[in-house]
Amino acid sequence: MKRTLVVGDIHGCFEELLNLMEKAALGQGDRIIAVGDLITKGPSNREVLELFANDQRLSSVIGNHDLAVLRFWRGEDVSLSPAQERTVRELESNAESFRTYLESLPVYIELDSHIIVHAGLRPRVPLHEQSVEDLTELRTMGADPTSREGVPWFEVYDGEKTVLFGHWPGPEPKTARRAIGLDTGCVYGHLLTAYVIETNEFVSVPASPHRFLPVR
Repeated sequence: MKRTLVVGDIHGCFEELLNLMEKAALGQGDRIIAVGDLITKGPSNREVLELFANDQRLSSVIGNHDLAVLRFWRGEDVSLSPAQERTVRELESNAESFRTYLESLPVYIELDSHIIVHAGLRPRVPLHEQSVEDLTELRTMGADPTSREGVPWFEVYDGEKTVLFGHWPGPEPKTARRAIGLDTGCVYGHLLTAYVIETNEFVSVPASPHRFLPVR
């Protein structure tokens, strides 16, 4: 059986990504789709991007940190966080190639029964009308949708397809009736988690013992 593994926020945690692929016994017929934020905060952003760009089994949507770095490379007026600045310096020797790869990433991937996004979907808004900001930054339904204060979008989302998302770290996956959050905070010393669509199961590996709390 060919499997689709949807992986939570990687944030440059290359060692853990390899461990997860090994634990899941990723085969040639399997595929990995990441929920975005491939880079920033962690130690091995270059290695993560090189693996995704060169292994046809791996794909991703774009996350807010990926997008911030891409917008910087485009010359847009963006303010980078310290972690994003460090990532830009790490990647600068091959920035053009990495920019090309990040520009190829979609804001969502729609499958038969699931939708993969980085942050979320605004309830009762058609998929093609969702804003880039919501797809990459949405958390709650309050006045500030990027805040953790207020009603989480996934608690009121009632679409036909299950949404697999990241962006909101916690020690374990977030589960709702039609949504599953997969950011289990690997870069903060917790877990890197994948959800296997065909078997409805989670596969996780712990963060490396030397994992440090990153600069935000």
